Amino acid sequence: MSAIKPEDGYIAYIINPKSGASTGEKLPGRRFEEYLKGRGFEVRMNLTRSLGHACELATSAARDADCALVVAVGGDGTIREVAHGLSGSDKPLLIVPGGTENLLANELGLEKSLKTLTRTFEAGFTRDFDLGTANGKCFTSIAGFGFDGEVVAEVSSNRIGHINYFDYFWPLWRTFWKYRFDPITVEVDSEQIFDGQGLVFVGNISRYALGLNILEHADYSDGLLDVCIYKCSHRTHLVKHSAMTIFQQHHGSRDVIYRQGKNIVVDSPNPELATEIDGDPGPYVPVSISIIPKAVRVMVPEGAKPAGIRAQILRALK
Repeated sequence: MSAIKPEDGYIAYIINPKSGASTGEKLPGRRFEEYLKGRGFEVRMNLTRSLGHACELATSAARDADCALVVAVGGDGTIREVAHGLSGSDKPLLIVPGGTENLLANELGLEKSLKTLTRTFEAGFTRDFDLGTANGKCFTSIAGFGFDGEVVAEVSSNRIGHINYFDYFWPLWRTFWKYRFDPITVEVDSEQIFDGQGLVFVGNISRYALGLNILEHADYSDGLLDVCIYKCSHRTHLVKHSAMTIFQQHHGSRDVIYRQGKNIVVDSPNPELATEIDGDPGPYVPVSISIIPKAVRVMVPEGAKPAGIRAQILRALK
């Protein structure tokens, strides 16, 4: 794809104001908007009222022949809904990272920096991006079951406005001491590969929170979902798995199952097993997960790679 020119059409700018993108501060979204206008582009600003509204705005832009590009400013939830709205169209998407930690933006090599955004836009390089669906609901990054879902549920129930990394500390601590490790079953392409106590991650990208490389072999354009299962029945197991994941040694462990497939089913005898999708509370089990290949075209820095744990921690401390 060649670089977009002003005569190609307008740029639909979709912003989640709760991410801080619509404040008077010179945040990346605002600076990039000024850059585009300075280059002669028509920028049509849209503030989202809800996640569903973000999807509606993206769907409208996807159907408009006069729209050349969609720019989405927000966290993983906003980006997920914009991608859902663009699914099946040839309209390119450029992400301006917002929120606490934008997992998808990190996977694509995008940073909260005007230099990275302008370089990406000017190069015009795009890649196909697969979307996952969980009980009919789209997701872009990772779905978690069990402990991870419990943490997200607690953070969400106590959330008031914008959150940061510190908002996860006490939910993590409380969940660590009270979680009971419910049994979980996992099927991959109609084959049951697990039945026991554990933690389950199903995703489309390799890196999770703070750059943890949980789904090492995940490729967001290969038409497959990656599944990582940690056999885990006690807090000591959880600590062990956490340490091995930090040092990227978990895939060689006999207590870890790793598979790839197109259709995943996760279930549990506990109908209230906590789940999460892209950092938001997910649906009740059983959860049927499938892949939509090449659903969206995303604009990415050519040759960029996701940041690891060290880089993500340094970003968080800034």
